[in-house]
Amino acid sequence: MKKLAWFFTNHLYLLLFVAVACTAQQTKVEKSLDIYEGVEFEMPTVIEPSFPDYSASITDYGAVGDGEVLNTKAFADAIDEVAEKGGGIVSVPRGIWLTGPIVLKSNINLHLEDGALIIFSTNKDLYPLVETSFEGLNTVRCQSPISGNDLENIAITGNGVIDGSGDAWRPVKRSKLTDKQWTEFVKSGGVVDKDGRIWYPSQQYLDAVEMADMNVVQKYDSIEDYNKIKDFMRPVMVSLVNCNEVLLDGPVFQNSPAWNIHPLMCENLTVRNVNVRNPWYSQNGDGIDVESCKNTVLYDSSFDVGDDAICIKSGKNKDGRDRGIANENMVVKNCIVYHGHGGVTVGSEMSGGVKNLHVSGCTFMGTDVGLRFKSTRGRGGVVEGIYISDVDMIDIPTNAISFNLYYGGKSVSEMLADKDNEKIEEVVPPVTEETPQFKDITIKNVRCKGARQAIYLQGLPEMNLENVLLENLTMEAENGLLCMDAKGITVKNLHLKTKVQPALNFYNVKDVKIFGLEIPKADQPMISVSGAKTENVEIKVMSDINVDKVLVLDKEANSSEVKVSN
Repeated sequence: MKKLAWFFTNHLYLLLFVAVACTAQQTKVEKSLDIYEGVEFEMPTVIEPSFPDYSASITDYGAVGDGEVLNTKAFADAIDEVAEKGGGIVSVPRGIWLTGPIVLKSNINLHLEDGALIIFSTNKDLYPLVETSFEGLNTVRCQSPISGNDLENIAITGNGVIDGSGDAWRPVKRSKLTDKQWTEFVKSGGVVDKDGRIWYPSQQYLDAVEMADMNVVQKYDSIEDYNKIKDFMRPVMVSLVNCNEVLLDGPVFQNSPAWNIHPLMCENLTVRNVNVRNPWYSQNGDGIDVESCKNTVLYDSSFDVGDDAICIKSGKNKDGRDRGIANENMVVKNCIVYHGHGGVTVGSEMSGGVKNLHVSGCTFMGTDVGLRFKSTRGRGGVVEGIYISDVDMIDIPTNAISFNLYYGGKSVSEMLADKDNEKIEEVVPPVTEETPQFKDITIKNVRCKGARQAIYLQGLPEMNLENVLLENLTMEAENGLLCMDAKGITVKNLHLKTKVQPALNFYNVKDVKIFGLEIPKADQPMISVSGAKTENVEIKVMSDINVDKVLVLDKEANSSEVKVSN
């Protein structure tokens, strides 16, 4: 009788375990399928990697998790062995694992168990110079802490932490630190520029800054020549180039030397449940830069970084146009950005184009800009088929929604702090392959509580921002809507609360339709229209405001081209 009771009890536990496991698996599958719901374009199902039932621990190859022993060889040996067996899991157990660069191979899942902490060595001799792409240009950089080129079926998973030891690589601006932090950086070594505003890791780094285009030096003909400024050639932390079936699921990625995660020309990319962190002061400390990739899903992740958080790119200027690979078919859902220059950013390196991007269910808290689109003359490329919905923002220091086609390499906050004023050039250049174009963009269901500027739409005189739909927006900001050099702009149901009047400003716009505009009453005109090129502007206000007093026109604008009604 006891044996019978034991049999039923244990089998009941087994059935319960199987039921729970099946439910969890079903929930995971359903969650994955939800990612494709509501996507406005034909989005292929992203193929995830799968691995043989084989695993090995790095400790089997002599790894020591004390934070002192260098484990580069142990990682390499474990990856080689598992790859030779046909693939599987390379397991990193709990511990502090100091290492040099980790080079992935096809069919490898680098899995960090609970409590695992990978820290990359600050010895720059371990990171040889390699040919690569950075900031959209073909160049030379130090080898990335984690890299994989031309691979199939790879993953980085688990609940551990990957730390790139970025403070050993990055310069730091005095304005971004407390007095105590600045003092500690200066005492640690390195050099400070003559103005006392920026700390550099070395004099070699400072010398290289003077010959760099932004953060890329292209002066030398051979890799050997770049050794003169190697200290400047800081790498992205995770570099995956031309890889297919890629999964990043679970770990914390933090403290990168430059960009944190950089998938380049990858296909079937899945990123979920990751926590991407960089110090707020980290120069070029982007979260993830998805560049010239095809079929990407990014969801259920959080970002707290020193530069743009979720970035979509496709190469810069001629190098990007020559590559000619757009970033195509990408879904971003249910992500949180705590800090960054932009919550979701397209550009400025978009010379290969960006096509079919869906963003929804995201929250930005204190990001420099919320939704950020940026480019400049010389880039070329077309950004089109962008669909953004259900985004919430609070405490945005500059623009909640920003299209800036005069991007000059600074964040919006920096431009305002430096008192750089945007200028509309009188001489309009011809349209060429170097002219960037942004068109066919929909932004719906956005709430913003607190921003300096609610909406900033700036195209180019020779290539207007075109066919933008803004619908169901509730915005509270110091300044309202500024629209310049744009055509085919439609705004439906805009509830706008501003401190500064006029709340809506238009310059050289065409075919602008605003329906369901709700703005508070004010003693001053609330709508300003200017520019001799302005045509066909129609605005309907949802209130009993006296429309005869709501509008102010400059002397160049044609009053017959502007209609305001209730």
